[in-house]
Amino acid sequence: MEIQRLHVGARLSETAIYNGVVYLAGQIPEDTSQGITGQTKEVLSHVDRLLAEANSDKSRILSCQIYLSDISLIGEMNQVWDAWVSPGNAPPRATVEAKLANSDWLIEVVVTAAQK
Repeated sequence: MEIQRLHVGARLSETAIYNGVVYLAGQIPEDTSQGITGQTKEVLSHVDRLLAEANSDKSRILSCQIYLSDISLIGEMNQVWDAWVSPGNAPPRATVEAKLANSDWLIEVVVTAAQK
């Protein structure tokens, strides 16, 4: 089976698909003027878009890792997450504090999902 890559750049691909599993690169906000609520909404919309392109959706997420620049933001981030996550399909998830590559990013999200 071939590996399919979408949105391939010199440094990374946004998506890799292999054997019915979709692997997303870490999704980060483009509008860093927003707080954690806005950045989380934006990042989750990137996840939705990329999963749809790969014939998947948030109800099929197998695993999610969330990196926050400050773990004290978890409450606000969880409010957005809870409104977004597919009811009855909350995936296994880890949330940790991390020094992100850009100090203006408050969140980065990595997702693995099954195709439909």
